[in-house]
Amino acid sequence: MKLRLGTFNVENLLTRHRFEPGGRTETAAAMSLFHFPRADERDAVERSLAVALEDDKRQMTALAIAEANADLWMLQEVDSLASLQAFFANYVHRIADHRYGHFTLLDGNDRRNIDIGFAARRDLVQPQQVTVRSYKGMSFADAEAFSPEVAAFGIGPRDKVFARDCLAVELDFGDRRLTLFGCHLKSMNNGRDDGRQATLPIRRAEALAVRKIIKDRFGPGWREANWAILGDLNGYRIGLGPLAAPVDEGDSGIEPLLEDFAVDPMEALPPYERWTHFRRYWSEERQALVDSHMPLDHILLSPALAAANLNPVMQTIRRGLPYRVPLDPREADRSMAKLALTHDRYPRVGWDRPKASDHCPLTIELSIPKETA
Repeated sequence: MKLRLGTFNVENLLTRHRFEPGGRTETAAAMSLFHFPRADERDAVERSLAVALEDDKRQMTALAIAEANADLWMLQEVDSLASLQAFFANYVHRIADHRYGHFTLLDGNDRRNIDIGFAARRDLVQPQQVTVRSYKGMSFADAEAFSPEVAAFGIGPRDKVFARDCLAVELDFGDRRLTLFGCHLKSMNNGRDDGRQATLPIRRAEALAVRKIIKDRFGPGWREANWAILGDLNGYRIGLGPLAAPVDEGDSGIEPLLEDFAVDPMEALPPYERWTHFRRYWSEERQALVDSHMPLDHILLSPALAAANLNPVMQTIRRGLPYRVPLDPREADRSMAKLALTHDRYPRVGWDRPKASDHCPLTIELSIPKETA
């Protein structure tokens, strides 16, 4: 039995308008060209513009999902089951080869109400074959992941360990099972250059929690079970510097998932092909703009799945990224003109926006073996 699994951070798939009072929004650039004497008139135009921009963005998000052509999806940054279903019905299903159903989204812990969603091909499984469980209530103590480094954040042992959730979806195919653990670990952003290191203890605790969940779920036979961890883990050890030079960034926080536990099949790819997210930022330490291609999104396999798929086909869909993102990190000339001429993007993709997402969909083709008793 072969399946294509996919993970994609779709970047704020919302059913509600979000405006940041006094802050920068995606409508700010266009609105700056016009003068509105009346505040209510300006608000009405801005909301209309926000809907138009969202429509452009979701057309591209749907194109990326359709191109990836996965059988099973774990999606991050979805705000409700209603938005997930509406997006597939009105965008994805207009262009995709598959029809998706079995949608699942359970409210998690994120303060912005962005959650983890699941979707599967309608013809793949029946509802009674799908079992879902949320671990949003798991505490640091439950996960055996409380530490002095965690306590330094003002966190107590009974506080919830997951910034969002760990969503477990078990699929029963009769003669074999597959369990997916959808994750969206703590962001690296704290408004400073040291955000990655400063937030690392939280991600490490979340990773320890996922590891414990899996070991408790499968017991001594966890190595022989068919399971995979999918999602935006916000963690990586090797990034890419200028001309795709690998840069060892040190501990990432997700080491508990990789050290004598799950297998990362992306490690078989050349470093310049592994990235799923791009960031350009000002570094106070270096006093310069820094470009960084980062593998933030992961599909990690159980030892049994990895052994049954020694050279799995993986695909990263990048045509929905904006033109400001160099699609080939090995290029020295990153001017807009050169990027526009050498890399195919979806129609109407802009320099910064609109875009499909700030992340790339990642897929893998797997043979699902029968589990040993």
